[in-house]
Amino acid sequence: MKQEVYKDDFHDAFREMNRDNNFSFEGKDALFEYLEEYEDSTGEAVELDIIALCCEYTEYEDLKEFWGNYSKSEYPDLETIRDHTQVIEVGKEGFIIQNF
Repeated sequence: MKQEVYKDDFHDAFREMNRDNNFSFEGKDALFEYLEEYEDSTGEAVELDIIALCCEYTEYEDLKEFWGNYSKSEYPDLETIRDHTQVIEVGKEGFIIQNF
């Protein structure tokens, strides 16, 4: 049995699981849109598993915050990061990565 999830439902699901602070409001929007595009391009339905999403993806405000977890010399820009993982841009400087 499958249930269609709308953007508001997606936000509500994070709140209900006490994971609302794992991503910014804009980050959740960007992640939702990415997952919808993934479903459209592959024909595969994505299961809404908030805990799995919080484990699999991390949002960063900017590269400086990212470099707190990863080497600046190894990952100097978004293009280099894209060579290693999925990057979902959020606003002007923010982004979400699929953890690697």
